[in-house]
Amino acid sequence: SELAEICVKEGQDAEWKETARWLKFEEDAEDGGERWSKPYVGTLSLHSLSELRSCISNGTVLFMKKIPTGAEASNVLVGELDFLHQPIMAFVRLSPAVLLSGMTEVPIPTRFLFVLLGPEGKGHQYHEIGRSMATIMTDEVFRDVAYKAKNGADLVAGVDEFLDQVTVLPPGEWDPSIRIEPPKNVPSQEKRKMPGALDDSASHSTLEKHGGPELQRTGRLFGGLTLDVKRKAPWFWSDFRDGLSLQCLASFLFLYCACMSPVITFGGLLGEATNGHISAMESLLGASMAGVVYSLFAGQPLTILGSTGPVLVFEKILYKFCKEYTLSYLSLRACIGLWTAFLCIVLVATDASCLVCYVTRFTEEAFASLICIIFIYEALEKLSGEFQGPACGRDGPYTPDVFFWCCILFFATFALSSFLKKFKTSRYFPTRVRSTVSDFAVFLTIVIMVLLDFVVGIPSPKLHVPHAFKPTRDDRGWFINPIGPNPWWTVLAALVPALLCTILIFMDQQISAVIVNRKEHKLKKGCGYHLDLFMVAVMLGVCSVMGLPWFVAATVLSITHVNSLKVESDCSAPGEQPKFLGIREQRVTGLLIFALMGCSVFFTSVLKFIPMPVLYGVFLYMGVSSLRGIQFFDRLKLFWMPAKHQPDFIYLRHVPLRKVHFFTAIQLICLVLLWTIKVSRAAIIFPLMVLALVFVRKAMDLCFSKRELSFLDDLMPERKKKLDDGRNEAGEEEEVRLAGSSGLDISLGL
Repeated sequence: SELAEICVKEGQDAEWKETARWLKFEEDAEDGGERWSKPYVGTLSLHSLSELRSCISNGTVLFMKKIPTGAEASNVLVGELDFLHQPIMAFVRLSPAVLLSGMTEVPIPTRFLFVLLGPEGKGHQYHEIGRSMATIMTDEVFRDVAYKAKNGADLVAGVDEFLDQVTVLPPGEWDPSIRIEPPKNVPSQEKRKMPGALDDSASHSTLEKHGGPELQRTGRLFGGLTLDVKRKAPWFWSDFRDGLSLQCLASFLFLYCACMSPVITFGGLLGEATNGHISAMESLLGASMAGVVYSLFAGQPLTILGSTGPVLVFEKILYKFCKEYTLSYLSLRACIGLWTAFLCIVLVATDASCLVCYVTRFTEEAFASLICIIFIYEALEKLSGEFQGPACGRDGPYTPDVFFWCCILFFATFALSSFLKKFKTSRYFPTRVRSTVSDFAVFLTIVIMVLLDFVVGIPSPKLHVPHAFKPTRDDRGWFINPIGPNPWWTVLAALVPALLCTILIFMDQQISAVIVNRKEHKLKKGCGYHLDLFMVAVMLGVCSVMGLPWFVAATVLSITHVNSLKVESDCSAPGEQPKFLGIREQRVTGLLIFALMGCSVFFTSVLKFIPMPVLYGVFLYMGVSSLRGIQFFDRLKLFWMPAKHQPDFIYLRHVPLRKVHFFTAIQLICLVLLWTIKVSRAAIIFPLMVLALVFVRKAMDLCFSKRELSFLDDLMPERKKKLDDGRNEAGEEEEVRLAGSSGLDISLGL
């Protein structure tokens, strides 16, 4: 919409001058500035809206016929003329739309014309009526009415509907000259098009079962797996087509660097714990094989596989046990791995993944928060404890400034990654440039830091990649005999530790999968919990007989992968904020990450230049960025925040603050207990403690109402009768609320 007014200059004829425009928000022509103002939310007076309604009711309205919507303009022309004695108004809908040269800045055909002319002395009033007309033409509901209206009464009804939605600001409590910034998120107007639709609080009272159709039991062997395959098969080829984008290339380069270091580090720690039986070379090969197969055939390829702390603890305990009783470590480990793979397949066959529906936001956030904190803690720990060697003077000549330079690289990597990631919202450079820089933020940071380290020349610790494709020890091959020199009964005895490993694998895999499959991510291709676990089980068996480490879903890497593939709308109108549309769901990034990881032994001449402090800085960035969006930390900050400064969270509107604090305190206690177990010698039972969170959350049903939990968390599944009772209870509460607001007395039949 464009607003033009009659401008009369001394000694010249009157002419139309454009004074404002609306692409989505209002922009004014700055006096003397020869530019448009910054977009802002246009504020209107009720008087001007009432005058506009009166104009439409009493003026001339010309319609040709009902026409379809499209990229068309509406022109608003207002002004004062000395020969007029009373105002005249006309609202015209043209059919077809006509390209009126000189009326619009861009060649867009005009569909609507609003003309208001009147006698001198009321120029400001005409200007405000014109602004009102242009503003409501940008409203999608009124615009739809304008396209479909058959007479003036329809337009008046559209204005009345707009007035029903207007919010009035008291004149003495705000400054009308202040331009309101466009909001980051604009609520959907679909409810205005559906009479009788419930508001958010009313619709939220409908209690829905946590989980979707993919978590329903089928009652058949491998029934869930079969449905997962049928659900994902139609999307298989599109998973590769959708990966052909610049954003996926940026995600791949970032995650490759982010995945390489923990895989090699994990292999090095395994080598120390197992006397070289499994080390960095085996870790690289295992990660590459498992990752490629998982990316190709898993139900949710957005999940990134990685190593976990409890697995490392288990390997240490097992190696110590075998050494003490003179058993073959790799053979016994192969038996345990095969039993674990078998038990996981049994879980797949019996649809045990349906139990994931009991993992609500309470458990998800406690688990994700812990893993993020561990990432941050380990990044800082490595900064202070890993920089040893010849350059630091322990085993050779001392070189000054190594540790100080490592700290600079570490924190500079974190700061630059964060800055470049936020560059998308910067005011500088075109949108395409800002988006590209934001997508490649971490990769650009790594390149810049590598070049800076090379130029400075201080010998910082570098990434070490195995340069030969062969087992670390010469006395082992790529195939491990499950029995080997061990007694036959060890095959059966291996079932006992395999039970614990199965719980470990199941919990790590499925909780990470639940976090990736959150409804907030707006995934369109569905998920596949059964298929995911099946692929992990198959590759776990393969890695066991090859003497390779076991890999399951890595929470922080998976969250980072998802965040790097977020898709937002293109901002077509000045001032309009991009909208989150979903995640670019594809298999290409994961496939390339792990395929290139397997080929890394051939790139040692390049990878050897990457400083380890830079990779640790990337870990810190991933840990911190993954914490964003976790509701637990938002609620945690409320403890030290006065009520008047608290953000307008939806749960604060419907749940008492003391209940919010109580819920957060329970979650914090659980997080502290998980951390204590994770860093202790009892870390091997960590998955059992995560499982215990489900029972803690179930017990919280006794302390909170279903309505409170529906805002703070997800509702846990219950028997059908209980769900029906809950729906009835919520419906009665809503009736009471509506009755109280309307002054009616409704009997509940008690």
